[in-house]
Amino acid sequence: MSDPGKNIISRFAAVYIFIILLMLLVIYNIVVIQTVERKGWLALGTKNKKTDIIVLPNRGNIYSSDGRLMASSIPTYYVFMDLRVPALQEKDGKLFKENIDSLSLCLADYFKDKTQAEYKRDIKSAYRKGKGEYAFYKGKISYAQLKDIKKFPLFKLGKNKSGLLTKEMFRRVKPFTTLASRTIGDIYADETKGGKNGLELSFDSILRGSPGVSSRQKVANRWEEIVQVPPVDGMDITTTIDVDMQDIAEKALIDKLKEIEAQTGYAILMEVATGEIKAIVNMQRNADGSYTENKNGAVSDKVEPGSTFKTVSLMAVLDDGKAKLSDVIATGNGIYPYGRAIMKDHNAKKGGYHDITLEQSLNASSNIGISRTIVNAYGNNPAAFVNKLYKMKLNEPFNLYIPGTAAPNIRHPNDQASYWSQSTLPWMSIGYEVQIPPIYTVAFYNAIANNGKYIEPLFVKSISKNGQIIKQFTSRTINERICKPSTLKDVRQALLGVVENPKYGTGKAVHSPYVRIAGKTGTAQISKGSQGYKSGGTSHQVSFCGFFPFDKPKYTCLVVIREPKIGYPSGGLMAGVVVKNIAERISAIDTVATVQTMPVDSNYLDIKKPVLKSGKLDALNTVMTSLNQKYTGRKSDWVRTTSDGKTVQVNELSINNNTVPDLTGMGAKDAVYLCERLGLKVSVSGLGKVISQSLASGKTAYRGQSITLTFK
Repeated sequence: MSDPGKNIISRFAAVYIFIILLMLLVIYNIVVIQTVERKGWLALGTKNKKTDIIVLPNRGNIYSSDGRLMASSIPTYYVFMDLRVPALQEKDGKLFKENIDSLSLCLADYFKDKTQAEYKRDIKSAYRKGKGEYAFYKGKISYAQLKDIKKFPLFKLGKNKSGLLTKEMFRRVKPFTTLASRTIGDIYADETKGGKNGLELSFDSILRGSPGVSSRQKVANRWEEIVQVPPVDGMDITTTIDVDMQDIAEKALIDKLKEIEAQTGYAILMEVATGEIKAIVNMQRNADGSYTENKNGAVSDKVEPGSTFKTVSLMAVLDDGKAKLSDVIATGNGIYPYGRAIMKDHNAKKGGYHDITLEQSLNASSNIGISRTIVNAYGNNPAAFVNKLYKMKLNEPFNLYIPGTAAPNIRHPNDQASYWSQSTLPWMSIGYEVQIPPIYTVAFYNAIANNGKYIEPLFVKSISKNGQIIKQFTSRTINERICKPSTLKDVRQALLGVVENPKYGTGKAVHSPYVRIAGKTGTAQISKGSQGYKSGGTSHQVSFCGFFPFDKPKYTCLVVIREPKIGYPSGGLMAGVVVKNIAERISAIDTVATVQTMPVDSNYLDIKKPVLKSGKLDALNTVMTSLNQKYTGRKSDWVRTTSDGKTVQVNELSINNNTVPDLTGMGAKDAVYLCERLGLKVSVSGLGKVISQSLASGKTAYRGQSITLTFK
């Protein structure tokens, strides 16, 4: 008989030896992996790990002045299936086979790019091949679409069971589409390249943020992404653009451009006190007759401004004390020679203006009146005239944060690089032989409205991060006072006469019964460069620049229209009317009164009870309860109401299924409902309450019978 104790010891010894051998085997394998197989395993690890993957930050948003979104990056997604996930392979692919039909049907119905059979065929083929990133849909989808897809059969089980994978991309969108589109700017299709033009380009480094770094490593047959350096999202910028004002300006300009089939149109609205650009429109005509913003010409076009520059000349000569508004100038029959060059007034064919004052010369936009005044004052020393303009700082470039912004070109007679002739001064005085981008013209007129303070236009108000303002912008003051107060008073008086002088004013069409506008018209021929002004026919630029309301100016507005094809070119009738429409509409929205700010109506105390229509009692109860009012009388489902202004009474209104009810005093909703319930065919005329009905009340109603209700 064996000893039980020895058997137990033997078994323990065997187990112990087995454990030791197992440990030695593990140690051996560790040594082999760390030495003999080290390079192989490191290579495999490297193969299954991707490092230094750039993680793009979210690009900052661009907002309007009142916080409405004008440009933002929204996520879009590519969708894939990893058909190698274990859940789809288990039990001979049972989960995959059970869901492939319903999933294919849902995808076909949702995307409508392939049939159910085609989806099933393609997904099964990818499954057999063991594809890890099968793009079952080739296009991008939105976040809302992704949420829908995640509810589909199989996908609703989650990515670990379905293998649904997504790749997030971002698309830049402008919620207000064309509004200030060119000023806001665009980004490249490859967002890593950043801004392409406009504020998107100027503030690209602020908006784009800083990219992060991540690595992707294959773990349990799945790729896992680990962020090593998190990205820093871009900051937001708030512009000065007012969406409502921008919409008003764009519509007013496009309506006129279409009417006269003009080639180009610009509109700029500047807030007088702050210099903020509340609206800026740049429209160019396309081949199909539509208008879009193809370039920001309002800041980049170096063009001869024409007659709007006459105000500059008037200010210079008045401020230097070389002329007065009351001075009389002989303009003759509207034709005047300067050497070999001939200058004409726009009414030369009608005999000219003859003797008019300097103020009337500006009102009438007389080329001869203004140019003769300037030549008389500065003809012996034209440098003094240009020096005066330089002293006003009209030649100083702006820093607008808009790429492509041009600077004024006001040449000097002492500049050896530019040609100066006998005719240069007179033509310069009326807006030729100088190049002034439209944004500088509006800034100059804004200085007139702003008590002589010349400030740089402002497009951006602030930079912010997560709602916290990082930096604020204010307009740079270029010249505290462009002229003497007395000069400013005279210039403003003359500009008002352009609109309100019944005899000489070229801007009479700008006059509005709702808002008082002062400004200057401009009509100029467009130079074709080396081809001159009349090669291939004469083209014109018409403009109007002014401010409103005149007594307390709040906004300055410039409209420039180039190459109109229909109608006689006129700064007042074309550009001026656009300014008028903009001014009236903006004044309307700018002075909207609230209930709290409205004065109390003198009749208020006499109005005690509302006047109610007859009809359904439930609706009457709702109204009276919300107004905290009471009424008296006999109640029923349908009632007739009467009121003496102090009390409201209701009386039962008999309604049955056989006779036409008395509908007088009812609104359309209740009256039509009762008629159609009886099977009557209803036609209505007018608005308000029923005052008459073609079928008398109490008459038997027949289905299909016609009844006419008259409302007032």
